[in-house]
Amino acid sequence: MLPLSIMIELLTLDFVHPVEGVQAFSTTRVDVDKRNAYSGVNLCDYVGDDALRVLDSRITLAMQLGVDLDDLVMPRQTHSCRVAVIDERFRSLDIDKQEEALEGVDALVTALKGVVIGVNTADCVPIILADGEAGVIAVAHAGWRGTVGRIASSVVKDMCRQGASVDRIQVAMGPSICQDCFEVGDEVVEAFGQARFDVDAIVKRNNDTGKAHIDLRAANSAVLAAAGIPIDNIAVSQHCSRCEHDRFFSARRLGINSGRTFTAILQR
Repeated sequence: MLPLSIMIELLTLDFVHPVEGVQAFSTTRVDVDKRNAYSGVNLCDYVGDDALRVLDSRITLAMQLGVDLDDLVMPRQTHSCRVAVIDERFRSLDIDKQEEALEGVDALVTALKGVVIGVNTADCVPIILADGEAGVIAVAHAGWRGTVGRIASSVVKDMCRQGASVDRIQVAMGPSICQDCFEVGDEVVEAFGQARFDVDAIVKRNNDTGKAHIDLRAANSAVLAAAGIPIDNIAVSQHCSRCEHDRFFSARRLGINSGRTFTAILQR
């Protein structure tokens, strides 16, 4: 269990153009036991980790950020393209109703202050978005299925419904699997092609194995640009979860029975 006296190391996610009053970050594992794929900071409660360890990580992070435990809002992700808006109506629900509303959701949007919205990843791309002038923030989990389904575009639309403007939205992508590490079958390449992605721009072949490798970061940048986000407003982390599995969780390296990196945003 993570002692509450231990500070969680947070990787700050910087926007190209700073957004005042907004904090965006990804957690790091902190303390790694190579014999335990859950070791370190894990806030995800549905991947097989000990429930008390997960709760301890959540309490520690909430204390560190200066928020209440129920101000940490994260969905139960299923690689869907569903987006949930976290508003006062959601906050008024009891815990069971809140959990029901977050089931099968992979992105969150809010205009509330003091609420930490985040997603859990272990190779997929976490995407943070913010329009500081409108006071609207969002976070999305984009694995290859969510990317094919253009979840980032859905998030942008929901942000605009809350008052954001595409030309003002700043985007930062957190640690995720790099193209060299993301080997996929041809059926995945076909799925991107059928979804009308520029396959030549996001896929390369390993000369030795003949296997395809997809650049999920580039694919999501293309989705965001098509949604109207200026490309100069998109910052992409170069941290690879698989290459740096001692710092970030990686399902490709550690297996699916492992912890998750929490990527979140908070406006104060």
